[in-house]
Amino acid sequence: MVVEVVMPKLGITMESGTVVKWYKKEGDKVEKGEPLVEIIGEKVTYDLEAPASGVLRKIIGKAETEVPVSQIIGFIGKPDEPLPEVEIPVKVEVKPPPQVEVPAKVEVREEIRASPLAKRIAKEQGIDLRQVVGTGPGGRITEEDVKKFIEKGAVRERRVKQVIPLIGVRKTIADRMALSARNSPRITLMVEVDASEMIRLRSQMKDFEGADVSLTDILVKDVARVLEDDPIINSTLENGQIKIFEDVNVGIAVAREGALVVPVIRNANKKPLTEIAAVSKTLIDKARKGALSKEEISGGTFTVTNLGTSGVDSFTPLINPPECAILGVGRIAERPVVSEGRIVPKPTVILSLSFDHRITDGVPAAQFLQRLKELLERPGLKEK
Repeated sequence: MVVEVVMPKLGITMESGTVVKWYKKEGDKVEKGEPLVEIIGEKVTYDLEAPASGVLRKIIGKAETEVPVSQIIGFIGKPDEPLPEVEIPVKVEVKPPPQVEVPAKVEVREEIRASPLAKRIAKEQGIDLRQVVGTGPGGRITEEDVKKFIEKGAVRERRVKQVIPLIGVRKTIADRMALSARNSPRITLMVEVDASEMIRLRSQMKDFEGADVSLTDILVKDVARVLEDDPIINSTLENGQIKIFEDVNVGIAVAREGALVVPVIRNANKKPLTEIAAVSKTLIDKARKGALSKEEISGGTFTVTNLGTSGVDSFTPLINPPECAILGVGRIAERPVVSEGRIVPKPTVILSLSFDHRITDGVPAAQFLQRLKELLERPGLKEK
């Protein structure tokens, strides 16, 4: 029996995917479960496995073709089996208009009278002196004429260094961020947190348990604990209903080759800190290699995005649809803090919570941040 190979749905909002390359040619034998075709969808590169053993009879979705979810991209079957007829997705290419030979013209260059300094400024600013009115003797263009022309709003022609097609992962990110900005009325609240205990806990875990725990791991653990106690943030809006998730699955935004992927730590509220650190490290390594599975990028209920390693103090992150909220994490830096009536330097971090105002309001969101701040600043070794 002929088996269809279809474009998978890698996430709730995914509508199409891009075929990157096929690992087999038409006529090659394939085994069920072996990597068959590389695709891009939902911010991740994914190896789609062969759904059956047999021969790759027909490739429908060619390389660099964008294909809607659930559409057939190939067939596997026996060598002599008839194949059903399907519409073949076509890669759309924009061809330049045909060039028409035009008889060469003899260009007559008009002499432009301008001072040497006026010419130099015009060259540096990319200004065509023929557009400048000279006020000097005999219409000669002066330095002042060029400067006034610039002040009036003359725009220097922009030269394009490189053209990057908006396809694949970059297109997915663009579509999802536009969807977030368009559909989710976003409000962002910020709070400054004393990071002394986070730094101490990380050091203590490494010294006494040999665990390589990052500050993001600590945040994921405490975020999951707050989400468990304050579930309205752990929700989504679907078909006019607010649906609160039972599972607390925290995604971690990971930068990879100009793109952004969000692997998910499932049931983070039930995992000890050491296990979160181990799972996080594995997922981040796989994300940077483009080796995440469909299961590892789906099912998130909340996202943490950390730009602190990039030197950013604070920012307003866009919500990762269809989630309710996202936590932005800035860099830890020594900042002046008032303690017992004195100004002292302390390591602090600014947390930014962006949330969907359709689902919850400012007070519950502020309470979420305050509870998170309390957990992060609480003295003593936290639950591991």
